[in-house]
Amino acid sequence: MTTQSTIPVTVLTGFLGAGKTTLLNRVLSENHGKRYAVIVNEFGEVGIDNDLVVNSDEEIFEMNNGCICCTVRGDLIRIIEGLMLRRGRFDGILVETTGLADPAPVAQTFFVDDDVRKNTRLDAIVTVVDAKHLAGALDSAHEAQEQIAFADIVILNKTDLVEPADLDAVRKRIRAINPVAAIREAERCNIPLTEVLDRNAFSLERILEVEPEFLDGIHEHEHDDHVTSLSLVSNEPLEPNVFLPWIQGVVQTLGADILRMKGIIAFPGDRDRFVVQSVHMILDGDHQRAWKENEPRTSRLVFIGRNLPKDLLRTGFEKSVAKKTMSS
Repeated sequence: MTTQSTIPVTVLTGFLGAGKTTLLNRVLSENHGKRYAVIVNEFGEVGIDNDLVVNSDEEIFEMNNGCICCTVRGDLIRIIEGLMLRRGRFDGILVETTGLADPAPVAQTFFVDDDVRKNTRLDAIVTVVDAKHLAGALDSAHEAQEQIAFADIVILNKTDLVEPADLDAVRKRIRAINPVAAIREAERCNIPLTEVLDRNAFSLERILEVEPEFLDGIHEHEHDDHVTSLSLVSNEPLEPNVFLPWIQGVVQTLGADILRMKGIIAFPGDRDRFVVQSVHMILDGDHQRAWKENEPRTSRLVFIGRNLPKDLLRTGFEKSVAKKTMSS
């Protein structure tokens, strides 16, 4: 039985045939000591093997529409609210989207509904990609790009089918779209489940501890893909009275094209790090932990999106840098 105040939710996405169902079946069948409620969409592809569902002790719920999107967000909320009435029977919730789904509406669900937000926490968006066929998918389907863009964790699957040089090219292409996601390589999704479940990756709380160099050497990415990223860094603190209204305005006006935004911000005289993130137009920000004694108080902000006005964003960020007090 779970003793957490909030239930962790993992969103599992990936393009058609990438292997996300293989990963989900592992969660359902392996002896990992935890129980998961599973919400699946099955539209145009096989979701879960019937025998596995029958033999599983997990809670399985199938959405009644072919795609989890804004039109069925209410269904997803109702399922989760129903699960909360039986929350002692499971340790976490898995949501598997279809291969053509945009993960954004799923992520937004955990912020737009007060009851869902009070009882659950979005733990991670996990995207499974096919190392052999990713390039073709990225060239032909924008959904494949956006699934990578939203990911906190990318499972680079089927690596045994790709030559080393081609695998390196795939890694670079993933990084060009999403510079901050953790990339884990696998064959038949044989990644340890501890690297996928209960990672607290969406909240940013662990990113710098687990991968302190996650922005080192990462700059603006130019690529043929329509999804690009922009990384902004300041070694000087940002003025909250300037930065907060600016970032709110950015999300309100450009949110349709900003798929993900993540940032860790230093404010003058503030002993705690301020963490800010958004999914499209839904913005969330709060103080996190205290800055460590010898930790550089560097502000980092990453945008991942379509048609990003990079010069405009860079200028607004630079205007937020706190002006140094001139000594008399």
